[in-house]
Amino acid sequence: MNRFVAFGLLSVTVILAIAACYSHSPTAGNVDIIVASKDFTEQDILGELLAQQIENKTGLKVDRKPRLGGSYVCHQAILAGKIDAYIEYTGTAATVSKLFENQKIPSDPKVLFQQLQQGYAKNFKLAVMPGLGFENTFAIVIRGDEAKRYNLQTLSQAAQYTPQWRAGFGYEFSERQDGLPGLAKTYNLTFAKPPQIMDLGLIYRALLQKQIDLTAGNSTDGQIARLGFVVLQDDKRYFPPYEAVPIVREETLKRYPTLAPAIAGLKNLITADEMRRLNYAVEGELRDVKEVVREFLQSRQAVTQGSEQLVPGSY
Repeated sequence: MNRFVAFGLLSVTVILAIAACYSHSPTAGNVDIIVASKDFTEQDILGELLAQQIENKTGLKVDRKPRLGGSYVCHQAILAGKIDAYIEYTGTAATVSKLFENQKIPSDPKVLFQQLQQGYAKNFKLAVMPGLGFENTFAIVIRGDEAKRYNLQTLSQAAQYTPQWRAGFGYEFSERQDGLPGLAKTYNLTFAKPPQIMDLGLIYRALLQKQIDLTAGNSTDGQIARLGFVVLQDDKRYFPPYEAVPIVREETLKRYPTLAPAIAGLKNLITADEMRRLNYAVEGELRDVKEVVREFLQSRQAVTQGSEQLVPGSY
């Protein structure tokens, strides 16, 4: 696809997705807050987690906008005031916001978080809130038999074989600043033919069926280990940190004083292993997202209450 045509299609997608929110203003009807999520399973879960946490802790009425679109769509929607909050990843936030355009995104998670907080507040009137406790970085994935055959553990090692391999990636990874162009340059990656642009829901199936030999997934995908795939180590540390953080409109936080403490209650709530299990429960076991999130929150509440009983005076 021609790059300019692709960009035009992305722009149209962004406009249409944001326009779909226009009749659902947070102040319209009985809705207080609009929570959106991006277009993959983990985001379904995180959007529902944020929505249930707000409902449980504040009593506010939340309208959900699942699968609103990719990172650029959600960023533009919250800037336009058509959604109030969503969960983003720090490295992705740095990319879509263009706060670090023409400069390297900080590799220190704390430095990146602090600079995002300052930049989002100053430039967008958006609050970057404390992280959920896990990172979901890009995972460059190959089949386990290939990794074993060539004794591959790192991207540097794999680079000598990629000229004979076929690759497939999601559109966003193929185009974004922290995606394929920079990765290919860093590791001198070339492929047997131009990489296929694929729907994210198809990449692992294509890899399993040997239609492609390498792809970019997410490190918290529950399917990677279960399908016998191997994640190649980013030994040159190309990728920035990708800690999951809530992004919220400052105006909305001011309107509802109970909202900030409720969302802050998600701080360090989920480990990467727990996120993988939640992803697999929805994607592998085909369980209902709302039910999976409800059970998780209840289990975490039980653990917290148990800890408080064991530590008198912890308040």
